[in-house]
Amino acid sequence: MKTSIKLPIQENPLRTRSDLKEAITQLCDPLKPLYTKGKAGLDIGRTGASYPDSTAQFEGFSRVLWGLVPLLAGGDDSDLWESHLQGIKNGTNPEHEEYWGDIHDFDQKLVETAAFGFSLALLPDTSWNGLHDQEKQNLYNWLSQVNKCQAHDCNWLFFQVLVNIGLKRAGADYDQNVIENNLNRIEYYYQKEGWYTDGVGGHADYYVPFALHYYGLLYAKWMGDEDPERSKRYKGRAEVFAKDFIYWFSEDGSSIPYGRSLTYRFAQGSFWGAAVYAGIEPFPMEVMKGIILRHLRWWFKQPIFDRNGILTIGYAYPNLVMAENYNAPGSPYWSFKAFLPLALPESHPFWQAEELPLPELEDKKVQHLPHMVICRQKETNHVLAFNTGYLHTNDHTHTSAKYEKFVYSNVFGFSTPRAEWGLSQGAFDSTLALSERGDHLYRVKRKIEGFKMEENVLFFRWKPWADVEVKTWIVPGAPWHIRIHCIQTDRPLDTAEGGFALGIGQQEDLSFYKRDQHSQHSGAVSHAGKSFIKLLHGGGKADLVYPNANTNIIHNRTVIPTIKTSIEPGVTWLASAVYGSPHNQDEPDAPEIEIQGNIIRIQMTESNEVVLSV
Repeated sequence: MKTSIKLPIQENPLRTRSDLKEAITQLCDPLKPLYTKGKAGLDIGRTGASYPDSTAQFEGFSRVLWGLVPLLAGGDDSDLWESHLQGIKNGTNPEHEEYWGDIHDFDQKLVETAAFGFSLALLPDTSWNGLHDQEKQNLYNWLSQVNKCQAHDCNWLFFQVLVNIGLKRAGADYDQNVIENNLNRIEYYYQKEGWYTDGVGGHADYYVPFALHYYGLLYAKWMGDEDPERSKRYKGRAEVFAKDFIYWFSEDGSSIPYGRSLTYRFAQGSFWGAAVYAGIEPFPMEVMKGIILRHLRWWFKQPIFDRNGILTIGYAYPNLVMAENYNAPGSPYWSFKAFLPLALPESHPFWQAEELPLPELEDKKVQHLPHMVICRQKETNHVLAFNTGYLHTNDHTHTSAKYEKFVYSNVFGFSTPRAEWGLSQGAFDSTLALSERGDHLYRVKRKIEGFKMEENVLFFRWKPWADVEVKTWIVPGAPWHIRIHCIQTDRPLDTAEGGFALGIGQQEDLSFYKRDQHSQHSGAVSHAGKSFIKLLHGGGKADLVYPNANTNIIHNRTVIPTIKTSIEPGVTWLASAVYGSPHNQDEPDAPEIEIQGNIIRIQMTESNEVVLSV
């Protein structure tokens, strides 16, 4: 029989500043026995990353600062600070056995220096003046190495900026040229409507709010008097961005899982804390307070801790399958960036405000820069991001799963492959997978060749092989949406169109059904809701695929309603209707489709017809 162990953080009401202060203590207390002898590292676990274990231990140490320093800046004490101060002294001392080592080009240590720039800028009296002269020199020598190192051309450029701003605010030497050059380069990442990409031609994902805007708002707060023009620009962009970003959040506090670095979890909501800290109000203070606190409450209800209260690698549960190559045992503590509001004293209007729910939001919101249409079902707290994908890609782990699914959902999440053979290992939810006839090695969309976006239709072209082109039309909606594919191929193919991955518990938790003798409908119902797929046009057979465990980022066991088809060389049209809801009520009638020449008529509801000219 399973037993449920409740950790203190999971029973924290998270409503007041005192509650958040207690949350930091509850999250940090389990770490205390894990500090190294010289206090310069955290020995959290044994899983590996792309950098050495010594760097991983340093990473864990540094990331705690994102929560600990705001707590101290807000006027509170922590018995952990002395350990961290000792760790800083030893870690920056080349003669000490726990010296963090020199920093090199593209070094993970360069990433972690941002936490020390943050500490010096936010808390100079304690972080800098708590050191003796030689200790200050050691810290300066170590941090200033970043000015001679090459960083990746993305959000990493802000790390060098933060280091120099921290040194400046502490009264130490700093490099203004690095600040200017990096900030000027970051300007090339800015698109419009408040959106950046993470590097020129990069993705527009959570690195926009929890990195580029977050650091920009810190800069605006600290440098408003000295650099008023740039600070005003950063604040203005963040205010515009917030009008889109709020659509990524549900009333229950969850947000849409999309993109990489999802193991940073509640860093997803850190943008809102940075907005409050920087003094902007894209929404009333009461609304932003509600977003921040509901987000934290949702996260701390999830099984994201081990039995000792240590944050694990994963998303809604411990899961190495979905992790990036740069996720070490201490990496999840980047989520502490969400605690920036603790830097505000109890008297600040934020802490005095009463929480308010989300404002009235549109049921359907076109967001051109991230290539998405966001749909909301208010009565079920379901938020869906329909997605064209990108003309480019990267080599991070599971890029296709994290950026190229047809739709992303705060309720159903998405799945990442466990291995390369067959539908169960591939876990192909919310996508079309194609295999050479009988091969069982499936390909999915990794990037697109072109796209168009309208309010009612997303269109994109993609090529899983050089001689196979797929044209896809997505008609967004909730709870039903439509997918249409025109596949031109020179080879016979097997295809699998996956619906939403539905979480299942014990087998008896699941009821499933297939309708009609031709098996053109398939669906499943469980405690997690209802997932359903219906074949509208083309050949095929609906079935249920049981993916390998731990492929989905929200549910550790799932079932995926799937339509399987075999197609011959030439041109084939396929269309399906996909349903997903966290509630088990009867689904409304499925949309209908009629294809006549180059005109496709889709009857979404009795009063909503969509006509496509293809």
